[in-house]
Amino acid sequence: MKKVLIANRGEIALRIMKTLKRLNIQTVAVYSTADEEAPFVKFADEAYCIGEPAPSESYLNIDKILEVAKITGTEGIHPGYGFLSENAVFAEAVANAGIKFIGPSIEAINVMGDKIDAKQAVKKFDVPLVPGTDEALTDVASGKEIAKGIGYPVLVKASAGGGGKGMRVVENEDEFEEQFERATSEAINSFGNGAVFIEKFVQQPKHIEIQIIADQHGNIVHLNERECSVQRRHQKVIEEAPSPVVDAKLRAKIGESAINVARSCNYEGVGTVEFLLDKDKNFYFLEMNTRLQVEHPVTELTTGLDLVEEQIKVARGEELSYKQEDIKLEGHAIEIRIYAEDPENNFLPDLGKIVHYKHPKGIGIRVDDGYEEGGTIPLMYDPMISKLIVYGKDRNEAIEKSIEGLNNYEIAGFSTTNGFCRFVLNHEEFRNGSFTINFVEDHYEPEYLKEEISEDAATGAKALFDHLMKEAVETPLDLHKSSWKHR
Repeated sequence: MKKVLIANRGEIALRIMKTLKRLNIQTVAVYSTADEEAPFVKFADEAYCIGEPAPSESYLNIDKILEVAKITGTEGIHPGYGFLSENAVFAEAVANAGIKFIGPSIEAINVMGDKIDAKQAVKKFDVPLVPGTDEALTDVASGKEIAKGIGYPVLVKASAGGGGKGMRVVENEDEFEEQFERATSEAINSFGNGAVFIEKFVQQPKHIEIQIIADQHGNIVHLNERECSVQRRHQKVIEEAPSPVVDAKLRAKIGESAINVARSCNYEGVGTVEFLLDKDKNFYFLEMNTRLQVEHPVTELTTGLDLVEEQIKVARGEELSYKQEDIKLEGHAIEIRIYAEDPENNFLPDLGKIVHYKHPKGIGIRVDDGYEEGGTIPLMYDPMISKLIVYGKDRNEAIEKSIEGLNNYEIAGFSTTNGFCRFVLNHEEFRNGSFTINFVEDHYEPEYLKEEISEDAATGAKALFDHLMKEAVETPLDLHKSSWKHR
């Protein structure tokens, strides 16, 4: 495999390319008109514009992506995360074009892409499941009877769902019909599939996920767990490895379950199995993400493995070069997603031009980003600017380095989540590890950030002033030039 096309954009496209270049593999970028000046486009060996900013016209356009792949003689396509990364139709089209899809089989994508199919598959391997249905429901009356048998509160979830869409918590029988219809409607609008299922709502759980990797020869290992419980709108903001509440014994048990999930769908490549962990340390299978995760760097820092390189090796047909007992867990890593969002306004995107941008550097600090100063955060894409990943000898050191890293960001032009992330890192419940996926709902109020926001604003204003003064010094006024034109 000497040339790989990256069917994605932003920080993940750039991150993948860096590993490919280290492996002496040529890189091909595809981009929309909104990303013409993006760093990943400049970094690639070849880059091709495939359409307008709307994802349907560019990053989701299978025909255009394959057209570029054929023109360039691409041998492999890496989908990154999001967009087409878990799209079985795309994976099949890539295979039919004689190109290697750097990801799992079509079978695995299909099975794990539907939550009901996934539950039925893993059930055969005795993977713990949250009590509930394992068949699609479309009838409100039967759903109400099932919910009554399970016991409230229950969760109505879209079978083809993800990202918190098509998901409704039902507290009692009186509100079941309304919430069921809302979940069904949202599932149809978001996924074109109104099938839903019901399961017991696990209160105050932690979100624990296990990174697995499987080759084409039947070898599967897990690469330990990640703690992903700090979320807003059911999407992660801060992740870490290892979890502060998972010990070696629990790690082995949940890791074996994750391997069994991979076995249930004949998995190959890198994947992530997600679990809910209740207050009594019981864990339940949630779903499997058949791709590289946003938070994969914390696993890389604590194991010493480059997961993109491992994906390439598996795609080439190589056997894993290590066994489970060879996987090490050293130190502690934290990843913080830096979003162009306003934490004082329900985390709504606050987009615009990046007037000034400088990210932290130093020992134990890694920044994966996809933008540079002068660029613009486009409206139609995820508003994540960068990921701050830190490594320390233990969790306390990693937390302190994370705070220092956030303090050393200089971003001007819009609001960011930096202040909110500092709030989390300094909170007693985060420090002692007892936080759950309800952390934001239970502990965060916008007024708590007044001081943090003021500090960020002052830092941004000073950075902008310094930037403008530097430009003024470096670009002296030329009195012989004028912007006026004679007519």
